[in-house]
Amino acid sequence: MSQPTTVLACQNLSKIYDQGDLRVEVLKNIEFNVVAGEMVAVVGSSGSGKSTLLNLLGGLDTPTSGTVLLGEQDIYQLNDNARGRLRNSNMGFVYQFHHLLAEFDALENVCMPLWIGEMDKTMAEEKARAMLDKVGLAQRIKHKPAELSGGERQRVAIARALVTEPKVVLMDEPTGNLDKHSARGIHDLMASLNASLATSFVVVTHDEQFAQQLSRVVVLEDGQLKESQLA
Repeated sequence: MSQPTTVLACQNLSKIYDQGDLRVEVLKNIEFNVVAGEMVAVVGSSGSGKSTLLNLLGGLDTPTSGTVLLGEQDIYQLNDNARGRLRNSNMGFVYQFHHLLAEFDALENVCMPLWIGEMDKTMAEEKARAMLDKVGLAQRIKHKPAELSGGERQRVAIARALVTEPKVVLMDEPTGNLDKHSARGIHDLMASLNASLATSFVVVTHDEQFAQQLSRVVVLEDGQLKESQLA
């Protein structure tokens, strides 16, 4: 039986902030990997460095030391432009705040990563329509963010993250601003998309009940990442 493919990994990953005379070691030689189709929750107290870890995994910050591998490519060996292109085609991002562009409708927001990747406009719209249909918003594609509920906006953000068919989606408190009903809908949607698309998810969350539904839970504590028995 073949081994699962590793889609994202970090080795000896550290992040230190120097604040005057104060030296803050947020992450200490983190070793972590995610395989294809896996859903991993990252939990830990506020200020433990969860968002810092996610930003480093996504190539949005620079580590003090260590490597981050997307497939077999060390993303920090690339220049900013090359890293941006790799990130656009292989990673999706969803945040607590949806960061949709207010002047664009749902379809245009989901098209944005494809347009950045210079896909043909007609083809991009076809792919965006199909993804909005997958997240249950086929009837809302011409609505702007202000015309959508909080849960609908986050569904658009998830569609935007998935439209490039990335290997992995990084999510930072994706349901933190939603009511329980909307949050449960997002959780169910993620599970469905994971099953149908085999996309890997790495999710920073304070929601222990949600974390328990994922395939693996890791805890960030004192700059170290440890496997949890929650899931």
